[in-house]
Amino acid sequence: MYSNILVPIALDHEHPTGPSFDIAKRLLEDGGTITALHVMEELPAYVTQQLEKGMREKQHADFEAALKAEVADIPGAKAALIMGHSGRSILEFAKANNSDCIVIASHRPGLQDYLLGSTAARVVRHAQCAVHVLR
Repeated sequence: MYSNILVPIALDHEHPTGPSFDIAKRLLEDGGTITALHVMEELPAYVTQQLEKGMREKQHADFEAALKAEVADIPGAKAALIMGHSGRSILEFAKANNSDCIVIASHRPGLQDYLLGSTAARVVRHAQCAVHVLR
């Protein structure tokens, strides 16, 4: 069905890949790829000034190792770690890498995003490819 599926994941959740990868595997054509994407939020300058030297780089390396471990046993899967705002970065990554489907999980929304979480809602509204949302 799809040949290049993007699965944004949050490594700070208990089961980062959860059912998203199960859905992505079912939607994937033979020979296709699944990309697990984690977006590290940029920190404001006043916060980074208070961090111990090298702490952000260590965090980046730790996230990268954890992300690779999450996809290690999934055939055709690769890992990507980028910095930026979650919703915007997911959309930019999907466009730049010619993703034809995004499989994204949505948390329980607040009043401002009654039907979807804020990141999932932004992706659904602005993606230039198919989007599958999981609750």
